[in-house]
Amino acid sequence: MRSLPRILIVEDEAPIAELISVNLRHNGFQPVWAMDAESAQRELDEILPDVILLDWMLPGESGLTLARRWRASARTKAVPILMLTARGDEADRVAGLDAGADDYIVKPFSPRELLARIRAVLRRRVPESAGGAVKIGDLQLDADTYRVSWQDKPLKVGPTEFKLLQYLMRHPERVHTRGMLLDKVWGDHVYIEERTVDVHVKRLRESLGDAGAMIETVRGAGYRLTAAPAV
Repeated sequence: MRSLPRILIVEDEAPIAELISVNLRHNGFQPVWAMDAESAQRELDEILPDVILLDWMLPGESGLTLARRWRASARTKAVPILMLTARGDEADRVAGLDAGADDYIVKPFSPRELLARIRAVLRRRVPESAGGAVKIGDLQLDADTYRVSWQDKPLKVGPTEFKLLQYLMRHPERVHTRGMLLDKVWGDHVYIEERTVDVHVKRLRESLGDAGAMIETVRGAGYRLTAAPAV
């Protein structure tokens, strides 16, 4: 059975934390409350949450300080952070986002809005994946058996290149920017340079051999997989 998404609420005001917790529980989430930086760090060290709701003003270390620290840590840098604060000025919003927050919600906010924001970051966080087989021309990929073949001959493809090829084959003839590929293949909370996509495309082409010509570079735009590559 799939566990409920775990939401860490870092909020020193108990009434606000309880209101958020009740709404999260009623909508299929598992809330965990931490009232300060120390207890929040203990929760993170024990189990990584799916999303962190982080209050700006906390006793001791501020939410901004915590956001910067968690973004700098290899273990927590991919966890989405939603900053909760009464500070709604543009400069404060920029400061929160610069510290590493993925979204910024100004108090008072409606529970419906909060839930929508949480669901949005969870959707963006998860790369696309699907089972089954797909075939384009003589190139075939089977996600269930983790096999790739060209003209019925098996090919060896690395794990990241396999996911990249799977996405391209499920969306043929379309041009995909590097940013789109990062979002769909790696997940948009994996912080790597867009140019890294070029490296994996190069490796994928090498792995595919003659079939590598099916992956076209569209100058100034990105990449496209086509059944009829240009000669």
